[in-house]
Amino acid sequence: MSDQEDTNYGLDAEVSTKELPAPDLDYKPRFPKNYRPGIGLIGCGGITVNHLSAYKQDDLNIVGLCDLNEEATEARRKEFFPEAKCYTDYHELLADEEIEVVDIALHPAPRAAAIEAALNAGKHVLSQKPFALDLDVAARLADLADEKGLKLAVNQNGRWAPYVRYIQQAINQGHIGEVHSINMFLNWDHTWIKGTAFESIHHIILYDFAVHWIDMSVNFFKGQDAELATGSVRIAAEQSITPPMMGGTTIQFTNGFANLGFDGHSKQGSLERFSITGSKGILTAIGPLLKIDKVKLETDEGVATAQLEGEWFNDGFRGTMGELLCAIDEDRETFNSARNNLKTLEAVFAVIRSADTGQTVKPGDHRQLDEKCQPKA
Repeated sequence: MSDQEDTNYGLDAEVSTKELPAPDLDYKPRFPKNYRPGIGLIGCGGITVNHLSAYKQDDLNIVGLCDLNEEATEARRKEFFPEAKCYTDYHELLADEEIEVVDIALHPAPRAAAIEAALNAGKHVLSQKPFALDLDVAARLADLADEKGLKLAVNQNGRWAPYVRYIQQAINQGHIGEVHSINMFLNWDHTWIKGTAFESIHHIILYDFAVHWIDMSVNFFKGQDAELATGSVRIAAEQSITPPMMGGTTIQFTNGFANLGFDGHSKQGSLERFSITGSKGILTAIGPLLKIDKVKLETDEGVATAQLEGEWFNDGFRGTMGELLCAIDEDRETFNSARNNLKTLEAVFAVIRSADTGQTVKPGDHRQLDEKCQPKA
C-alpha cells in the first residue's frame, strides 16, 4: 500500500441520518374476539403470580387451580380468581369437562408427564419452558399433540416482550433483509438466588436464564438452522454464590452468528443490549434489563426509532397464552409451538454440553440435560 494512498478503511462511508417514521408493527399481545375457553392452572408456585395477573388483566376464564400445597392454591384463588375450583391432584383437574386449556407450571422433572396426561385428556397445553429435559421426549410430546389434534405451546414469554416482538416483526417483514449477526449482552444482579433452590443449579445462567435469549436468536435467524454452538461459564471476581454467574455462547447459523454474553454478578447499571445486522439494515435496542422501550431501525433510507408501550412482565405472559388461544380459534400452529421450540431446545442443550466439555457441539447431537441443570434435592 502506498504511503500516499488516502483511506480510513471505510470508516467515513456515507450513511443517511434522515429521520423516518418507525414501521407500524403489530407487537402487542393478541386475543380472540369471542373464544374464552375454561382454563386450568397446574402448579401454583411463585411465577404463577405473573401468569394469573396477566390472565386477570385480559379477563380470561380461569376455572381451576391445582397444587400439592393446598395453601398455595387457595392463596392464588383468593387473590386472582375467587370463583375457581381448587385441586391437589392434577388428574382431577384434567377430568373437569369445563376446562379446555391447561397452563402447566410445574417444576421441570414432573412436567413432561403432566403434559402427556393433559394431551391424553384432550386438553390444549401451555407449558413452562423447557417443556422437556430430553429431546426425544420433547419430540414425542409434539407428535402426541399432533396425533390428538391439540395445540401444545411453550411459555417462551420473552418472545412477547414489546421490544423482542417488535424486532421479530421487523425481521419477519424484511426491514433489515436476511439476518447476518446477532449480538446481545446483559449485565444484572442475579445473586438474589442465594439461599434458594436456584442456587443449587450449576447452569442457572445458561439453562434457566439464557434460554430466553437463545430462543430469540433461533427465531431472529428466520429460516436458518443452528449448525454449531459453543458455550462457557465463569465464576465472577469476589463471587460468594455457588453457581457460575457469568456465561456466554456463540451459535453458528447457516449464514451468520449469534453472540450472547451474560454477567449476572453486576451490582450496578443493569442493562440489556441488542444489535442485529442484516443485508439491508440494522436493529438496535438498549435499556434496563427486561424493560427496553425503544427499538432503532437504520437502513440506507435513514433512521427510525419506535417508542414502545408495555413491558415483558406481564405482556410476555399475556402473549404466550393469547397466541395459544388465537391458534386454537383460528386452527393453525402457534408461533410458540412445541414443534417450533424443539430448535431452541437443541441449541440450549448444545450450549450447555459445550460449556461442560470445552468442545464445539452440533445442536441436536446432545439429547439430554443432566443434574447440572436441576436443583439439588
